[in-house]
Amino acid sequence: MAAETVYLETLDGVTIETDVVRTEQYPARAVVIIAHPHPQYGGDRHNHVVRALQSAAANLQCHSIAVDFRGVGNSGGQHDNGDAERLDLAAACELADMMEPDCPIVMAGYSFGSVVGLNVSNPFIAGWVAVAPPLPMMQSLPTAANNHRPKFLLAPEHDQFTNPSQLRDAVSTWVNTTVVDLPGVDHFIAADAPKACQQILEMALQAIS
Repeated sequence: MAAETVYLETLDGVTIETDVVRTEQYPARAVVIIAHPHPQYGGDRHNHVVRALQSAAANLQCHSIAVDFRGVGNSGGQHDNGDAERLDLAAACELADMMEPDCPIVMAGYSFGSVVGLNVSNPFIAGWVAVAPPLPMMQSLPTAANNHRPKFLLAPEHDQFTNPSQLRDAVSTWVNTTVVDLPGVDHFIAADAPKACQQILEMALQAIS
């Protein structure tokens, strides 16, 4: 899986570093945009779950864009607790449209990144994948909650921040939302991340096809 480093400019003028992996299939099934866990706890685009999502995208004939949020690595700007970070993912949506116009976008993220991703809207976003979304980081109802497009939330059985039952209760009023259990692991998904990410991404791709 060969990644190309691409720099994006956000609407507010911040430079964002990304890793882009292109599938050889044309047309691609989707462009998967991937957001990383909380940067103040070491999260970046090199996180193992982010890499698992990017590998899954390649296996499933999708392009992918893994983003380093503002203030992380070589990206400019400063951490904004998930607010301005939405502009970072919006810039990735613009890149996705340039890579393959009219190709559907799957907005994916892990932990903090999943919450940011659920708050990004774009007409080309065909669905969302949220891996281990932590409810304490959802200060308000995410933008995607009332969107008719499909949302797939992966809930680790032993998640220290939000267990599957809590997550199901919280999203019970969301539109077109599916919670998928991930047995035997906690929030950090130290085991079987590649398999779990491939399964949840395949579900999303089938739903948007």
